[in-house]
Amino acid sequence: MSRQGITSDPHAGFDRPGRRSRPRTKDRPTYDKAVPAIVVTVDRGRFRCLIEGQDQVVSTTKARNLGRKAVIVGDRVRLVGDTSGDEGSLARIVEVDERETVLRRTADDDDPFERPIVANADQLVIVTALADPPPRVGMIDRILVAAYDAGLDPVLVLTKADLGSPDELIAAYRPLGVPVVTTEPGSELSELRRLLAGHRSVLVGHSGVGKSTLVNALIPDIHREVGEVNEVTGRGRHTSTSAIALALPDPGGWVIDTPGVRSFGLSHVTPDSFIAAFSDLADIVEDCPRGCRHDSTEPECALDAAVADGRLSAERLESFRRMERAFG
Repeated sequence: MSRQGITSDPHAGFDRPGRRSRPRTKDRPTYDKAVPAIVVTVDRGRFRCLIEGQDQVVSTTKARNLGRKAVIVGDRVRLVGDTSGDEGSLARIVEVDERETVLRRTADDDDPFERPIVANADQLVIVTALADPPPRVGMIDRILVAAYDAGLDPVLVLTKADLGSPDELIAAYRPLGVPVVTTEPGSELSELRRLLAGHRSVLVGHSGVGKSTLVNALIPDIHREVGEVNEVTGRGRHTSTSAIALALPDPGGWVIDTPGVRSFGLSHVTPDSFIAAFSDLADIVEDCPRGCRHDSTEPECALDAAVADGRLSAERLESFRRMERAFG
């Protein structure tokens, strides 16, 4: 006979204690009091965010609930925690709003992994030098393809016009309706300022073409570091190590300066998404036979028929096909 509190089971005292667990709930935080902000730069897992409607920039991390979701420059986010911006303060990004646009690239055309660069831009400014380093039409075309795929309006800025003529490039891109601005040291940039006003413009270009010089001229006292071109390789060094969004003075707008690129992979772009950016061409290719690639080797491409009957200029078709060859 056992005493009270003593069991006859000899192993009972060696059982693992029961785990105390909190009851699960499907309720999620609402973050009703989270503060809206815009990501202006990203550096090794830390984010600098501008509080909307203020001049306050705060340092933040990404909340665990966002998982592996990438947060990039231009994202509209919501913050909790210490948003004072005081030294040592740290807030958390807890929500990322749906993006209007995303500019992406891949490391090369065989790379299956897309790399989002900038969110919510509406204009892409391709910066290329006319000399030192010389212009690379293939690079311009590839960046244009990425712009059209992302739904961004392109602008071409030709720098160092004191060292080379812009006529050939202007003729090459005029049929596409791409605005072209030429600059040289000391230019007053009124035309470029007009094109940037009220827009969220991302600057992209090869290293050493003068993006940081343009930013310094557009935004007084910003002091972006300016690099030089290597006389042996003809390559510029990367003076911008990460993308950064900067507010323009009156009449307003934003420019997003990005690190110089030496390649622009387009494995994420499909021919259908590319041609859809050209409404006039997209309407014409509806008459193409199935499987038509719309290049010059296709004997029954409707684009050639449109040139023959005057609905499409030969210059515009050649410009389109040149860009298509950039990723085809």
